[in-house]
Amino acid sequence: MAKRTFSTLETFLIFLLVLTTAVTVALLSLLFITSGTIENHKDSGFPATQSSSTTPSSPTILGSTATQGLTITSGSRTTQAPPVITTPEPPLFQNFSGYHIGVGRADCTGQVADINLMGYSKTGQNAQGILTRLYSRAFIMAEPDGSNRVVFVSVDIGMVSQRLRLEVLNRLQSKYGSLYRRDNIILSGTHTHSGPAGFFQYTVFVIASEGFSNRTFEYMVNGIVKSIEMAHKNMKPGKIFINKGIVEGAQINRSPSSYLQNPESERARYSSNTDKEMVVLKMEDLNGAELGLLSWFAIHPVSMNNSNHLVNSDNMGYASYLFEQEKNKGYLPGQGPYVAAFASSNLGDVSPNILGPRCVNTGESCDNANSSCPIGGSSTCIAMGPGEDMLNSTQIIGRIIYQRAKELYASASQEVTGPLAAAHQWVNMTDVTIQLNSTHTAKTCKPALGYSFAAGTVDGFGSLNFTQGTTVGDPFWDTLRDQILGKPSEEIKQCHKPKPILLHTGELTKPHPWHPDIVDVQIITIGSLAITAIPGELTTMSGRRLREAVQTEFATSGMQNMTVVISGLCNVYTHYITTFEEYQAQRYEAASTIYGPHTLSAYIQLFRGLAKAIATDTVANLSRGPEPPFFKQLIASLIPNVVDKAPIGKTFGDVLQPAKPTYRLGEVAEVTFVGANPKNSAENQTHQTFLTVEKYEAASATWQIVHNDASWETRFYWHKGLLGHSNATIQWHIPDTAQPGTYRIRYFGHNRKQDFLKPAVILPFESTSSTFEVVTT
Repeated sequence: MAKRTFSTLETFLIFLLVLTTAVTVALLSLLFITSGTIENHKDSGFPATQSSSTTPSSPTILGSTATQGLTITSGSRTTQAPPVITTPEPPLFQNFSGYHIGVGRADCTGQVADINLMGYSKTGQNAQGILTRLYSRAFIMAEPDGSNRVVFVSVDIGMVSQRLRLEVLNRLQSKYGSLYRRDNIILSGTHTHSGPAGFFQYTVFVIASEGFSNRTFEYMVNGIVKSIEMAHKNMKPGKIFINKGIVEGAQINRSPSSYLQNPESERARYSSNTDKEMVVLKMEDLNGAELGLLSWFAIHPVSMNNSNHLVNSDNMGYASYLFEQEKNKGYLPGQGPYVAAFASSNLGDVSPNILGPRCVNTGESCDNANSSCPIGGSSTCIAMGPGEDMLNSTQIIGRIIYQRAKELYASASQEVTGPLAAAHQWVNMTDVTIQLNSTHTAKTCKPALGYSFAAGTVDGFGSLNFTQGTTVGDPFWDTLRDQILGKPSEEIKQCHKPKPILLHTGELTKPHPWHPDIVDVQIITIGSLAITAIPGELTTMSGRRLREAVQTEFATSGMQNMTVVISGLCNVYTHYITTFEEYQAQRYEAASTIYGPHTLSAYIQLFRGLAKAIATDTVANLSRGPEPPFFKQLIASLIPNVVDKAPIGKTFGDVLQPAKPTYRLGEVAEVTFVGANPKNSAENQTHQTFLTVEKYEAASATWQIVHNDASWETRFYWHKGLLGHSNATIQWHIPDTAQPGTYRIRYFGHNRKQDFLKPAVILPFESTSSTFEVVTT
């Protein structure tokens, strides 16, 4: 192509951006780059705030549970390590057929204000309230004699970060010793795009999060650990039943032109360009009492689009909500013993916006290779859900998933039996050699993102004028990148072909590496069920190939008729994984396949190795692999903590806009209060909800809570003002099932207070609206 020349304006913009970036990088370096900021997280009992810098003999000591009171020196700092406290294992009843089963659910919501939402990477899409709480749902299965156990945790977050997993493992080791380990615990994100960001350590994700939020990180870690602790305490003898079935009307392939790149003979084996099969596990105790449901289904939780500002769990979370509400009758949402998790699968190219992509200005279809419209380009090509708005679409899709799961659950009769096993490795994904056939090999690459990554998808387009399917770079953006970040090497450019590299993240290390090199690969087996923990988003055909390869490896090695489940967004996030053929088209998913065109082949090879090790009972011979780092002193959130202030003559919680005296079914009751920043509630958790809707019971002369902020009928909006002032609006969308009577709305918050020359404190407050009547007509 002809060499492009730059106009005076473009040259000036480049110079201005380079100058600004240079100053920013320099400031960040001064603030955040220090020596000794990397730790290797071993399976020890040390907390994350502690350095692993020790004497040469330390590794032997650190692996022991007899390290009580050990003093660790890091640079000029001496830190007292807390003792490793191993919780005694309760005696287990052993004379039965089945498994010990424990289920647990705990809140892991984190901040609901002053933080970016994770998923769309859209500047300005920050949290401004809450639609539903986010939960961690844990399932523990142990053999009758307690010798082997496995843990699966589904978390209502965008994805599991490496930092999150390492810290969870560390805290579990501190409490339970070697009972729960890197090999027998899978952490999987549901992939909601409406949860808080800020819990990552690699620079790309820290930038997307607009900084690291220790407040949210701690909240999530505590929630995940608590859910596992609850499951541990609740273990009882029981049985697991499995069922599978097709789900219709809930998904489409958002990159069908990429899917068509796969061989016709391969595509002919499948009736659809998405995986429609749902796998359901039904768990009950030996008396037939129901304990929980765990299912997998391939769908992106993006029914809530990138204009949303309320924290919520999207369509898969709504399915969990419906199932748990049905089984936990009489309990508020998020409460009750029954736990239902709808976990992610090979959702990489799967959208719930089933009306497909259309040009918003003309209504014409834009389901083309570039997802672009004649007027407006990719920014006007948007896929639509089936509802009248995004919330309605979320509930429609969620209900379809729930309804099918309910049917499969009710008819589940095939019992899962057999031993439990687990295999795990850390792998340097930048340096995997793949044996393609008897004569040819290939290698993975250092991470890089292509141009189409910046284009986004039809579920959420990018903010700049990039287009999907771009296979040639642009001199303007290349020059801008080279001036700011340096030029990508020829090695990385050649390795990633035909991807035109926008960001050579594998060669960027300041203030910390931009993408992970060390990645988890893991399989746990429950009898004839194998759960593969995928550290990213497999596309439909990628998932089919990996599932088939693992199943074949099990069969070849002596374990016949294994059901292999793809569990997505597990343990560490590495973006997408397309097939080699899909990679050539360089749509969004391919441009986001960060380890190059042979990424899928590498994972297939690695997971086959794990399957073989389990089948041949040689897991002990597997290499542990290089341990991932744990970075400290990350870029903090750029949003400062501000002291909350109430208007003159008012106090926190005062009613500014009262409820109306009367509402009919189907109307919205609304109250506005003098508010305080909701992020304070992620630090001081005196109150476990921002709101309640309460009904007066005349017979007992008491107020009964009928809804909290985990209910899909309520909304909590936070309106940020100037200089610490804010308002909070609570809505109750009154359902047709509401009982007529007298109601009130209560607000629970925390305000930040700081007196002169004293540290800030966070204080709880609460308030109550006037009463109002709900009538039928």
